[in-house]
Amino acid sequence: MKISERHDVTDIERVGVVGCGQMGAGIAEVCARAGLDVMVAETTGEALELGRTRLTTSLDRAAGRGKITQEERDATLDRLSFTTDLGAFADRDLVVEAVVENEQVKTEIFQVLDQVVTRPDAILASNTSSIPLVKLAVATSRPDQVIGIHFFNPAPVQRLVELIPALTTGDETIKRTEEIVTAVLGKHAIRAQDRSGFVVNALLIPYLLSAIRMFESGIASREDIDNGMEMGCAHPMGPLKLADLIGLDTVASVAYSMYEEYKEPLYAAPPLLQRMVDAGRLGRKTASGFYDYA
Repeated sequence: MKISERHDVTDIERVGVVGCGQMGAGIAEVCARAGLDVMVAETTGEALELGRTRLTTSLDRAAGRGKITQEERDATLDRLSFTTDLGAFADRDLVVEAVVENEQVKTEIFQVLDQVVTRPDAILASNTSSIPLVKLAVATSRPDQVIGIHFFNPAPVQRLVELIPALTTGDETIKRTEEIVTAVLGKHAIRAQDRSGFVVNALLIPYLLSAIRMFESGIASREDIDNGMEMGCAHPMGPLKLADLIGLDTVASVAYSMYEEYKEPLYAAPPLLQRMVDAGRLGRKTASGFYDYA
């Protein structure tokens, strides 16, 4: 399907992405490659330049592997703009928040977006992997237009997106969001209730925490744990490698949120995980986690 044909199914053309870290940059790339006008916001000029470099590197890699042409790479970059001022999002049809997994930070961003995004039908979305959407929705004056759009890392590659309506989300918001995710971005959407962990993390996080506990207790080495799941269960990546890829801070944050909601011991973060986060050993993004990536 051509870009022009995909746009015929939705009225969303201008997208804002708050945050240009690993997930924010991936979401921005997905939207820009789909032909949308994408504006990315970061807190500082330095963070913005890091995000711009991350996006350019990803597109160069895709072009080098033949996933996109050089012309598509250049056109995608032309659709991207960058700012440190959320006020520049006034004309956005859809804004996706993709910042650190912290409820207070996300809530404050939604309060600002509610003030600066002037389009009356604009959708305000969060890429949260665990925080209740209703808490973000009620921080705005338009809770019926707030929804969760949870992408998976790396967003340009992973096909799945979880759509999470809050109790307050309107039917029209759900319909428009599903249209852009599936018909424009080309993703496969699944619906999840607004419960911590949604579908994927509710299954995945206890598995990762179990692997960390196994390693922490000395039952098996990190290599044997990962090889066991890769070779014994045909998983493409072992749990400790996967935790490093996701980011150990993110794994810990999701575990904390799920434990707060369910109070189930299997959701409690092991002490080793918290120590590694405190030490700044967050996985691939810091070049050090359960494995070293230097």
